[in-house]
Amino acid sequence: MAKTKTVFVCQNCGTESPKWVGKCYACGEWNTLVEEIAITGKAARGSALSTKFSPAKPVAIKEVSADKMPRIDTTVGELNRVLGGGMVPGSIMLLGGEPGIGKSTLVLQMALQMTQSTILYISGEESPQQIKLRADRINKELGDNCLVVSETSLERTLVHVKNVKPSLLVIDSIQTLEREGVESAPGSVTQIRECTAAILRVAKEKNLPVLLIGHINKEGSLAGPKVLEHMVDVVLQFEGDRQYMYRILRAIKNRFGSTSEIGIFEMLGTGLREVDNPSEMLLAHQNEEMSGIAIASTIEGIRPFLIEVQALASTAAYGTPQRSSTGFDTRRLNMLLAVLEKRAGFKLAAKDVFLNIAGGLRVSDPAIDLAVVSAILSSNTDIAIPTSIALTGEVGLSGEIRPVTRIEQRITEAEKLGFKTIIVPKYNKGLDLKKYNIEIFQASKIEEAFRRLFA
Repeated sequence: MAKTKTVFVCQNCGTESPKWVGKCYACGEWNTLVEEIAITGKAARGSALSTKFSPAKPVAIKEVSADKMPRIDTTVGELNRVLGGGMVPGSIMLLGGEPGIGKSTLVLQMALQMTQSTILYISGEESPQQIKLRADRINKELGDNCLVVSETSLERTLVHVKNVKPSLLVIDSIQTLEREGVESAPGSVTQIRECTAAILRVAKEKNLPVLLIGHINKEGSLAGPKVLEHMVDVVLQFEGDRQYMYRILRAIKNRFGSTSEIGIFEMLGTGLREVDNPSEMLLAHQNEEMSGIAIASTIEGIRPFLIEVQALASTAAYGTPQRSSTGFDTRRLNMLLAVLEKRAGFKLAAKDVFLNIAGGLRVSDPAIDLAVVSAILSSNTDIAIPTSIALTGEVGLSGEIRPVTRIEQRITEAEKLGFKTIIVPKYNKGLDLKKYNIEIFQASKIEEAFRRLFA
């Protein structure tokens, strides 16, 4: 028999408390506990949501079949790359990102291209008319494989799944679904947890892949309880600066593949375009020699590409020098400026320094340190770095150039794009210089690299 009780649930971490308190004792956040009505007993799970799994028996691990899992082609090459080859039947994927970054566009574009599969698109945020307008902009030839419905009820959503029998279920977004019997607003911790659990049971029973679109909070993490990320099989993060055209798709969690792959897209008026070779698009001024520009060979995930690092050093106009960076950690920029001041003898304490990573990308690879300090010095002396030189290396506090990972891939990418010289750390061991058709200059200190650049 069903019973009801009043509990207070933290909207940040999902912890339940029998009474209201100002500060959550689990996560430490203030004023996050909201009163909700919880249903307990056998009737807590409605009959419409109940599923029956076939009884299983324990088997020896050596008898478990380890055949390769079948994959469903999403028709989007960059998405297939991040997923590890495609979607796995019965898996639940969660796609998160900033508002307006292109999550719905990416999913709808995939659904329209999968013409051989039946896609059920459940939208709780937009009407079918709004989805149709976006679909017309993305694809002029629309088929009848993609079925859309505007729905926020979990029970009616599962009825649609039962009637349509889709090959893929898309829910945009999980925060808009609500389950009957749960006395809390859509998007609350309890609603998200209960709705996801019900969808998970149906997905595993019907071997149905499900793609959930999720909101993020002001800190940049996925909204809802942390258990949401534990329940799903794949967590994807779609990121980028809305003022720029490039978008990066990362796998934060992937039970069926690597989390090292990334997918790169370009946002156009007709949708998202896959970027197969990002290096050529990120090198805007490769043929023009201008001061303050250095080319860095970096790696995102396991994918090497070359990016343009732009720097501007000028006399501080208001007495106090400014330090600003776009796409690069400002604290690391301050550290590199201190290294230039102390170890290399360049006086930058009275200079404004601005740094920008071209294309709107955000790079955390420490191997672009050498390109950053070279671009700053180039701007400070107003001497251009030759456009035929690429750089890679991490700069330490004593001014040494530290070894970096996957040095062969970085060199090969620079050679493929026609660079004549690449400056690399001297202490990267096992490097065969004879197999490359590019000059490899090995430097152990930033002074050696500067002499090669500005000789």
